[in-house]
Amino acid sequence: MRFIIFGLGAVGGTFAAALARSGHEVVGIARGAMLEAVKANGLLFRTPQGSERMRFAVVATPAEIAFADGDIVMLTMKSQDTADALVALRDAGFGDRPVICAQNGVNNERLALRYFAKVYGATVMTPADYTIPGEVSCFGTPRHGILDIGRYPSGADDITTAIAAALTNANLAVTPAEHVMRSKYGKLFENLANVVEAALGNRNARLESLGKAADAAGERNLLAEIMAAVRSEADTVYRAAGIDRLDIGWASERRKGVMELGQVDGYVRVGGSSAQSLKRGTGSIETDYLNGEIVLLGRLHGVPTPVNAALCTVGRELAGQGAAPGSMSVEELARRLGL
Repeated sequence: MRFIIFGLGAVGGTFAAALARSGHEVVGIARGAMLEAVKANGLLFRTPQGSERMRFAVVATPAEIAFADGDIVMLTMKSQDTADALVALRDAGFGDRPVICAQNGVNNERLALRYFAKVYGATVMTPADYTIPGEVSCFGTPRHGILDIGRYPSGADDITTAIAAALTNANLAVTPAEHVMRSKYGKLFENLANVVEAALGNRNARLESLGKAADAAGERNLLAEIMAAVRSEADTVYRAAGIDRLDIGWASERRKGVMELGQVDGYVRVGGSSAQSLKRGTGSIETDYLNGEIVLLGRLHGVPTPVNAALCTVGRELAGQGAAPGSMSVEELARRLGL
């Protein structure tokens, strides 16, 4: 079984390094500075247990790979890049082999099914950062992360079992799931906060420094109001659409003692995927496929979603302006959301 990791970012880099370290053959597909760095020096994989430089094959496009029986592709790029990636994979002759959508959002699997028959969804709970070319820091401990994986739109088969076994061997806690989209809708619910974190930056550090001061209490209350409005819209939309989500948040019992947030020596975590996109100045952000999914569902089912729609606008503006994480105040964000 050879794993082709399409998108060597934080999650893809974690998968590639962990699988390579456990003895699996890995090919990475990367671009830009990450591609050049890994080609030259391998991937520096930082974890709470230490750092190790992992070497594996890396290419710029699927067309450079001679596909073989037993190959499995894991899509780990951002959702806004999925459509182009799928066309490139199809045109390169990937054929009737398994495609795993190990990505945020719930749109990727449906896109993949247009081109490939064997599509699997994977809910990824892996706190990892990629901000420096050639380096990935994974903060999950003792396991690097937790995954649910299953056939799309539903079901679990022998391929599911084999993939789960390989990833478990690579120090990931993996659960085969008959109804993986329940889990992915749960992850989507959590990811609605990504753009808020990107806009506001690491608010926890600021609030801790303020202690019990009045302005700290005010920021906490306003942030709580923002998140309550975001999640209330999502809950209403889910009910209207008949969507049943699985709770996979940090308070979930399944995380305790399995994958908790550790510290990586010499590196301070930037935050979620959207904050990392701003940090790297990519010019794009995933918000349209996270909060934008709530907007889409709202329009399909007649549910107003003004707060999530406004967050999509904020995300696009931040990315387009090349803004850094934390460039907005809580008060400004609340005003933009009409709160």
